[in-house]
Amino acid sequence: MSTSSPTTKVLRFGPIRFGQGAWDDLSKNYNVEVVESAASSRAEFVAELKSGKFQDVSIITRTFESVKQTGLYDKELIADIVANTKVKAISHNGAGYDQIDADECGANGIQLSNVPSLVDAATADTHIYLLLGALRNFQLSTQNLNKGQWPTQKCAGTPIGHDPEGKVLGIYGMGGIGRAVRDRAAPFGFSKIIYHNRNKLSDELEGGATYVTFDELLAQSDVISINIPLNAATKYSINAKAIEKMKTGVVIVNTARGPVIEEAALLPALKSGKVASFGADVWENEPNINMELATLPNVIALPHMGTHTVETIKAMEEYVVKNVATYLDTGRVLAMVPELKNVEF
Repeated sequence: MSTSSPTTKVLRFGPIRFGQGAWDDLSKNYNVEVVESAASSRAEFVAELKSGKFQDVSIITRTFESVKQTGLYDKELIADIVANTKVKAISHNGAGYDQIDADECGANGIQLSNVPSLVDAATADTHIYLLLGALRNFQLSTQNLNKGQWPTQKCAGTPIGHDPEGKVLGIYGMGGIGRAVRDRAAPFGFSKIIYHNRNKLSDELEGGATYVTFDELLAQSDVISINIPLNAATKYSINAKAIEKMKTGVVIVNTARGPVIEEAALLPALKSGKVASFGADVWENEPNINMELATLPNVIALPHMGTHTVETIKAMEEYVVKNVATYLDTGRVLAMVPELKNVEF
């Protein structure tokens, strides 16, 4: 933590909304020079790389939004980064890091960190809002009220909803966010909370939930809560075949990643009533989403607002800086992604 150490160049993708103080402290305590990209597309970013502009950069910090500037960190882009920089660590601002090929990073000696845990509370709060809204038709009621339908129709003509009490809640993916959803949902009186992960959790982490197979979760749940990371194994795991195994009238809520659900299969299921309602903060092709799906009367739609709070954004931005500082202190990032935890760097 000495300013006499060699200068470390950090390529920072923003914006930085509330965490500037942490960056200021980093500059005070370390010889860090922050550089930024002027690119507005992947082609422009690759051109910057090949121009030598970032040849001395050893760390990249990035946001979910910055994919607009760089495109996905796939095999090709990582190869360009390796060839034209000194990058040894990438600090991603988010719990989900599906925009980055973690295995390819590891193969090229690049450490990848994310922001675990800090997103759990805000995302789970959003999830519960969507869950209750989907059960009770709250979004449609607001739309009907705004159309002036209340004076002539009870509850503005909104269909009668359902209580969570007595229902089976199935949590697909019970990591930190899934467990936060479980804890928030428990007081609403669900008769049972079941979950499916790749592996059964310890009794302590289960917190009273019951482990089931994926097919059992589909068949038993009245409400399916999706909190699974997006990867090759989970993409489109909620597809036509999976929906067919669900109860008629099931409610689905997704605050994970849009492509976990095959929207082409979900749309007709919502129209037919096989799926009674759908609450989503994430979409298959966001931000250019399927508006036919998003505007169905039995869909509760949000524009990816899971962590859209001052407190959570600030904490996440500060944690990105902690990853950088820890790397500078120890040679290893603070929150290595699971795929790379056993990789030697």
